[in-house]
Amino acid sequence: MAKEYSRTQRIAQEMQKNIAISLQREIRDPRIGMATVSGVNVSRDLALATVFVTFTFLNDNTDDQVNTGVRTLQAASGFIRSLLGKSMHLRVVPKLIFAYDYSLVKGMRISHLISQVVPKDCQLYKEKGKSY
Repeated sequence: MAKEYSRTQRIAQEMQKNIAISLQREIRDPRIGMATVSGVNVSRDLALATVFVTFTFLNDNTDDQVNTGVRTLQAASGFIRSLLGKSMHLRVVPKLIFAYDYSLVKGMRISHLISQVVPKDCQLYKEKGKSY
């Protein structure tokens, strides 16, 4: 019987959970705001992990705030790695690289574009006498 998930995928899921808990409970930096870990990609040799994060600030996310948040998390990566080492029992804890997850922003943009186009299409169908 084949495995459903590889070891790297299981480790990535566990890392995502533990990093999210660490950001919520241990990291108290206002430059980060409310950070959400949306995914973790771990290399096959478990030496490197890319952590994708999104931020929620009181006002809209600007590029400066996002860049500052990613730089702050990257500066705290050693501390976060030490917390991971305590919570996960791995021989070697991967080096962490933080990156902003643009998929949410792109998804919202596509959704907005679709919501603009659908009423126009409905109007065109009505003008041609067809039902939508």
